[in-house]
Amino acid sequence: MGRSRDNRRRAAAEAVVEAVEGGLAELIPDPDRARAWSLLIDGAPQSHVDLDDPAHLAFEYQRRIGHVIDLAAPPGKPVQAVHLGGGALTLARYTAATRPRSTQQVVERDAALVQLVRRELPLDPGARIRVRSADAREGLAKVPDGWAGLIVADVFSGARTPAHLTSTEFLDEVRRALCPGGVYTANLADGPPLAHLRAQIATAAARFADVALIADPAVLRGKRFGNAILVASDSLLPLAELTRRAASDPHPARLEHGARLLDFTGGATPVTDTSAVASPAPPPSVFR
Repeated sequence: MGRSRDNRRRAAAEAVVEAVEGGLAELIPDPDRARAWSLLIDGAPQSHVDLDDPAHLAFEYQRRIGHVIDLAAPPGKPVQAVHLGGGALTLARYTAATRPRSTQQVVERDAALVQLVRRELPLDPGARIRVRSADAREGLAKVPDGWAGLIVADVFSGARTPAHLTSTEFLDEVRRALCPGGVYTANLADGPPLAHLRAQIATAAARFADVALIADPAVLRGKRFGNAILVASDSLLPLAELTRRAASDPHPARLEHGARLLDFTGGATPVTDTSAVASPAPPPSVFR
């Protein structure tokens, strides 16, 4: 009990709190890891980074995206990746650590957040990561045709995905920037009745040949609000290995694909720019 109290005191003393464009950013030291930090924006957990071990992914949704990154190309092979949404640059750091010599572009709208992260959680000088402060869709439009083997979307504003990143027109830009066989993965968040999630699956299925979804079974059953990881490609996805990794995670998840995934949409129609709305706000209890 005494050690736990000391850890809390240490975290309070060393926390970095700073206003950024998206709200109040807090960098909270991890009491169990010497150089690890959690990033919160207005109290909502956004990222966790271990500077000594960038391959460590503490958040379950980031581990699931990590599985996608691991299987996007042969083990250790460099990739050209675009990250829409930066946070603490956790997934870009992970890609650099697990796929050395990868070339990566990060698009993060919040320039003040980028400055805070660069100052307090500096990138490895050898990592080939370029960070651009821009709107995610505008930044994606500047990526050359067919440049990316991997595109990761993890964009939230006020804990909601902006509407203009949920449409078929947005996915047309994703497909334009992907090389043949490239993989797109996105962090989606929804709760009952899962209308947003169902519509996002229908939207992805309208633009990609192969689509899968990885999520906690309770989220898929509409029992609670949570994250779901969309995976899409114009080539066949590595479903067997993705399924195995999702199921063996410390927080096991289920992979849905094919007819079952299309049935899950419940007849939802693809989202367009004219019909798009932001993802639902999480209930206050999620972050308690």
